[in-house]
Amino acid sequence: MAYRPTARTEATRLAHRERLLDAARQLLAEGGYAAASVSALARRADVSTGSVYNHFASKQELLAAVFRHVAGHELDAVRKAVRAREGVAEQLRALVEVFSYRALRAPRTAWALLAEPVDPLVEEERLTYRRGYHDLAETIIVAGIDSGELPPQDARLSAAAVIGAVGEALIGPLSPVGVRTDPAPVVEGITMLCLRAVGARSA
Repeated sequence: MAYRPTARTEATRLAHRERLLDAARQLLAEGGYAAASVSALARRADVSTGSVYNHFASKQELLAAVFRHVAGHELDAVRKAVRAREGVAEQLRALVEVFSYRALRAPRTAWALLAEPVDPLVEEERLTYRRGYHDLAETIIVAGIDSGELPPQDARLSAAAVIGAVGEALIGPLSPVGVRTDPAPVVEGITMLCLRAVGARSA
């Protein structure tokens, strides 16, 4: 007779998986992917190294799952902020500001999500993550064009430019964030640049 997991064993399995993901999120925030070795993960989650592979076939699969979870949480927060605003300018402002301040509060995680060299499996998740932000920005811009709040433009191109500008200004090699004690002027500058770039009439 084939083994069928009971509700209790399935709940236990899911709890263990969540512990591993939580431990990996902590390690990611502290030292990026380099810090998230299987042995370090097992120690942090207080499980055996072998048990890690009961949930994930490889370290790469584990890190891809962690990326998907963390990135999804960040994207959901930005989407929620956008939905809470009225008007294209305010929605675009919400996108840029919430993304920026969340990234600045957790710079190591932001680096891991946006720029840290990763294996191809995680890179696939990163592309999906970036597409999520691009699609959100494109939706805002299209709505603005349709309502007359924004001038006619290639919404897809404008969205790519906006998302690229935010990421580069925050964590790119020329970003001024690392030498500023107050991030507010940087975030406001990025926001105003993005608003002007798409032709928003007001902030």
